Amino acid sequence: MKLYTIGFTKTTAESFFSRLSKAGVKKVVDVRLNNVSQLAGFAKKNDLRYFLDAICGIGYEHRSELAPTQEILDAYKKHRGDWATYEDRFLELMEKRRTEDAVPRSAVDEGCLLCSENKPHHCHRRLVAEYLKRKWADVDVVHL
Repeated sequence: MKLYTIGFTKTTAESFFSRLSKAGVKKVVDVRLNNVSQLAGFAKKNDLRYFLDAICGIGYEHRSELAPTQEILDAYKKHRGDWATYEDRFLELMEKRRTEDAVPRSAVDEGCLLCSENKPHHCHRRLVAEYLKRKWADVDVVHL
């Protein structure tokens, strides 16, 4: 199984949609908790769904069960928590949710996990991808 990840900040729409197309992504799986903010620009939920289909013929699905809780997100972003604590809390949440059972493989196969961070290093999309790889074993993760 191939699983891609991508962020939309600090990139142009041209680069974003080109990377998805060139990779052969079939569906963007939006893992953001908040995906309707005006600050999201071209990646605002309904706009993104339209652009993906119109520009690339790529599907769109929002899977909030792959997002952190507001409490976990606020502790990290608003209260300037450290990454290690955020990572531990989010991994615990995925274990508690039994994410590997709650999300069908078909929902993410040849899909691309989307969130806002431009790099995967300090981003929960990477944590989701690595978690699923550990649980399912045959997952090849590619960060676009």
